[in-house]
Amino acid sequence: MSMSKVEQLFKHLEARVDEFIELCDEYKRHNRSLQARESQLAEERASLMKKNDMAKAKVEAMISRLKALEQDS
Repeated sequence: MSMSKVEQLFKHLEARVDEFIELCDEYKRHNRSLQARESQLAEERASLMKKNDMAKAKVEAMISRLKALEQDS
């Protein structure tokens, strides 16, 4: 194999490695974005669950008061 052919192969390999590095960097950025979104959604879920529990407690309290009023009548 001639030297110029070897040089061409190395240049091609170098270009492919550079593409691979860029792709890895892109995947890292995307992964960080997904992790941030997952964290945001987990916080939102926790907040919604807390609100749901509070609403459930209020409804249960109203039902208890209505039953008490019904029994007093």
